[in-house]
Amino acid sequence: MSLSAAQRKSLRSIGHQLHPIVQIAGNGLSEGVIGELERALNDHELVKISLAVEDRDERALAIASLAEQTRSEVVQSIGKTALLYRRNPRANPRLSNVARYSE
Repeated sequence: MSLSAAQRKSLRSIGHQLHPIVQIAGNGLSEGVIGELERALNDHELVKISLAVEDRDERALAIASLAEQTRSEVVQSIGKTALLYRRNPRANPRLSNVARYSE
């Protein structure tokens, strides 16, 4: 699932308005975090996450691992914040960030 430049640009503009839904801190990538991110991606499709990890390389590895484990696409990663997207063909339009903000 590769996104085009236009799709990334559109998703980044939507993501700018979002607040982080999932926050990753000292416990790292636990099963609870993965489960919560799965639920958030199913409901919202586009999710902003916050990582309280100081080392830049560890953050990049954590973001890549999250994307791989949840079968999502990294739209953008700036500092300690990342934006993940996974299309849900049966998403609820009232919950989906993509449907709500793209109008």
